[in-house]
Formats: sequence, structure tokens, C-alpha cells
Amino acid sequence: MAQEFKLKDITTLSNLQNCDKQEAEVEGIDGGKVLVVKVNDQVHALNANCTHFGAPLKNGVVSPEGRITCPWHGACFNVKTGDVEDAPAPDHLHRFDVVEKDGAVYIKGSAENVKAGRRKPTFNVKSSGSEKVVIVGGGSGTFGAVQKLREHGFNGSITVISNEGLPIDRTKLSKALITDPSKVHIRDEQWYKDADIAFAKDTATSIDFKSKSVSTKSGSSYPYTKLILASGGTPKSLPLPGFKDQSNIFLLRHITDTRAIMDAVGDKGKKIVVIGSSYIGMEVANYLCKENDVTVVGMESTPLERVMGSKVGSIFQRIVEKNGVKFYMGASVDSAVPKSQLANAVGLSSVGGVKLKDGTVLDADLVILGVGVQPGTEYLKDNNDIQLEEDGSVGVDENFAVKGMKDVYALGDIATYPYHGPGGNGKPVRIEHWNVAQNMGRSVGQRIAKPDQEQHPFVPVFWSALGSQLRYCGHTPDGFDDVIVTGEPDADQPKFVAFYTKGEDVVAVASMSKDPAMTKAAELMRAGKMLTRSDLKSGKDLLQANL
Repeated sequence: MAQEFKLKDITTLSNLQNCDKQEAEVEGIDGGKVLVVKVNDQVHALNANCTHFGAPLKNGVVSPEGRITCPWHGACFNVKTGDVEDAPAPDHLHRFDVVEKDGAVYIKGSAENVKAGRRKPTFNVKSSGSEKVVIVGGGSGTFGAVQKLREHGFNGSITVISNEGLPIDRTKLSKALITDPSKVHIRDEQWYKDADIAFAKDTATSIDFKSKSVSTKSGSSYPYTKLILASGGTPKSLPLPGFKDQSNIFLLRHITDTRAIMDAVGDKGKKIVVIGSSYIGMEVANYLCKENDVTVVGMESTPLERVMGSKVGSIFQRIVEKNGVKFYMGASVDSAVPKSQLANAVGLSSVGGVKLKDGTVLDADLVILGVGVQPGTEYLKDNNDIQLEEDGSVGVDENFAVKGMKDVYALGDIATYPYHGPGGNGKPVRIEHWNVAQNMGRSVGQRIAKPDQEQHPFVPVFWSALGSQLRYCGHTPDGFDDVIVTGEPDADQPKFVAFYTKGEDVVAVASMSKDPAMTKAAELMRAGKMLTRSDLKSGKDLLQANL
């Protein structure tokens, strides 16, 4: 039953301009807050916080067509309906009618919806009909696809083939090395049961595209009418002496990996060598250095150099060094050294160190590899009906449909797709971002359930926790030739925005402690209105640019 609730500190709506927003407390509801937003001369009220990590949407960005985007991780909501438009928000927002009368402003709705802060999609589905969607892989893209399928009324059967169980928030594994799967599940088991989504704890081994069937390691066979390939990435090892022969050398991709690492860390105080200075390696090192002796070995001159450039990479190195991590940069690994030569001779030794090409030996109780991933497409490599890309990925079109095939889609770490963001010009790219995979899944789910419905384009968004929060949007398919850094990058607590340019195009933007700079940049990119290199050189302000 809808009730009226008075808003504190708002007495009139007349001073709100289009794209203005204001957070307000709700009288009579302890802790209750809403966000009042004006778009196209209409005023709407929504729950006040993003449903992903709780960011205050009052600090977000409102676009003229009625989107409000989270200032932290790029989740986007439709102002008129509260519906999610971009990942990673799992839940929608409640929307409330707004009434101005008697010198005050009120919302209409229920106290329960104000307090809830979110509108969780719920289903009571019993699959029917002949349509069968089979999904290979159970990551972020799979979650985006299954939720979108059910939200858009798809009533056919949905089967997920994954040896991981329920989809997890994989971004938390490297940031906090969580070992309890319940703490990283995006949804609980009951939610999937209510949506009648079946999980087969198994591994796909081959696909018969002609008869439309997936075969698995257990000997089972799953027929489909629509197939989604979302098998993710496989962490790379090092094909160097000692790395396959000794224990306490770890990859990181699954909960089983974090458990193994934390078991090896044990009562802390360990000497840990992390090989790889990109996001995974840096996040793991930053987490473990609090109570251990951690060293990062990287081939680049600075961490994250390939993606972020040396200027920004050096900022992150300085931050993580202050937390206690030591670095060997511009270094090449020679081998893994056994703790005991005698035990190693009989195949029982654990690692004792990492030897570099210059002869340096770094003592190690355990070694963690963060040297990248390759597309997890082993089950497709001997299949004559599909032509994989040179790197083993699957080529898809703008709708993530596999080239040359009908009713087959690929997404996430295994998908190479035409990129139409700034500087992209349709160039085929493969982007290993958790958020990108989920948006791909959302697009594919919608296309299967509502093939005639308009798709929303998205801009790649990434974030990382390295003492301070990094935000990043865009992509650099052809690299970048300049980095324009504004703010205070050299401060003890860096605050900056970095613009990556290729010619006149700003192709990517990174920020730290400058919210909502990344979000504003992503929305400008999506709208084709991003500032140019000349604009930035002339002093134009990103946050003042018109959407």
C-alpha cells in the first residue's frame, strides 16, 4: 500500500534543472534516503545507493536520456524505472512518485522499499517449451545472461555447465583472497532454483554444432537450441625449469586456488614471490604484504606499464611499496629453485626460491604466478566446425554471435569482438574485464529473449584496489601515444586523472580519488562526446563537459 513520506531539506522542485540530482532523507523512516533526479522536465525519486557496492548515487553522473551511472564501478540505472542498464549492479532500484504540495516535497511508496535500498529480481519459473539454452562456463557473463533471459520472459530451459558451481564475484579473489565461496556468490542457490536454472557440475569436452549438443567429461550430453560459450580464461604458467616439478607454486583463478594459497601462507610471516606485475599480481601482493615478506617480479619497467603507461605505473609502484612490497622490475625469471636438492631429486620438494636471469635468487616459501590468462577454449581446438582466432579465442560480431554460426554466442575472456569505442573503429579486441563479460552476457540474454529489442552499447570499465581505488574506462586497441595526467599524482595520497590519447582521440581514462571522473568519461565516450587531446591541452574540464 503506497504511503506518502515527506522529504527533509527539500521544500520545492522548482529550482531543480534537468540532470540535477539531490539526495534527501525520508521523514519517519530511520536511515531512509532517496535520490531525487530531474530528466526531460520530469522529476523522479529512486533508492539513493548503487546496488553493487553501495556507492552514493548523488555523486554519480546523470545523462540527458535518463541514465544515472555509479561514480565507482560504472553500474548504470534507468532513472524512470530504476532498472539496471549496465553491470555490475545485480539489483534494480525502487522508483517512487514525487509530489510537491503545501510547501513540501513527498514521495509515494512503501517504507519497506525505501529501507530495502534495492529491488531484487525474483522469479517463480517452471521451464516449458522446446527452447533450450545451454551455457558453457559459470562466470560473470553467465550471471548477466541468465538474469537477463528470465527478466525478459524467456521460459525455456537454462542449463549451466561449470565445474565451479554458482557464479562468483571473481574480482574479490585477488583483492582479498577470500576462501569462503558463500562470500563471493553473486546470488545464492535458492535464487537460481526459483528461476529454474540448472547447474551441471561438469566440464565441457566437445560440441557437436551440427546436432546441437554439448558433451562433458562425465559422459553426459546436453542438447541446445541456443548455445552461449562463456568458459573464461585459463591462467598461464611459466614453461621454465622447476615450475611444474615443485609444490607451493600457485595460479589464481578459483576459490580452490585462494584456499591453497592461504593454507600455504598459514600463520603468516612467509617469504612470498609474486611473478607478474599486472593487476592480479599487484592486488595479491598488496593484500599479502601486511603480514608477510612479499616481492613482485615484473618484466616491465614499472608495474601495469603495458596498460597504464610508465608514468601511472610508477604511481602504483610507489603506493604498494609504501605498504611493504619490494619490487624487481625489468627482470626475467630463469627458474624455480627447490628448497631441498635431495627431496627434489625424488620429486618431493617444495619451492625454495626464484632465480632471475641475472643470477639473483629470491628466497620463497611460496610463489604466486600472475602472468596472464589464455582463452579457455581447449574443448573447441579440434573442432572442424569452428575457426578459432590465433590466440585461441572465438571471433564474434557486434551482437556477440559466433561468426559463421547460427544460435551460438561467445562472451567474456574467450570472445574477440569488434570494438567501436573511441579509437576502436571496429578493430577486433579481447578484453579480460569481469565487468565487460557481464555486460556481454546481459546483451546476449536480451538478444535471445527479445531479439527485436534495442541493445544498449557499453564502454569497458575496470577497477582495482591497490591501497587506493583505481577506476578505468575505455580501451587502447592500438596503444596510446600520450598520457595527460592532471591533479596531484605525486602526493602522498595521489589524486589524479590520466587521459590516454591516440592522436586527438582520448581512448581511455584512469582516475584515483577523483570520482566521478571515470564515470563521466565513460558516459561521454558512449555518447560520442569525449573531449579531445586539444581540449585537454587547452584546459577544458572533463566534469564540465556537456553530455
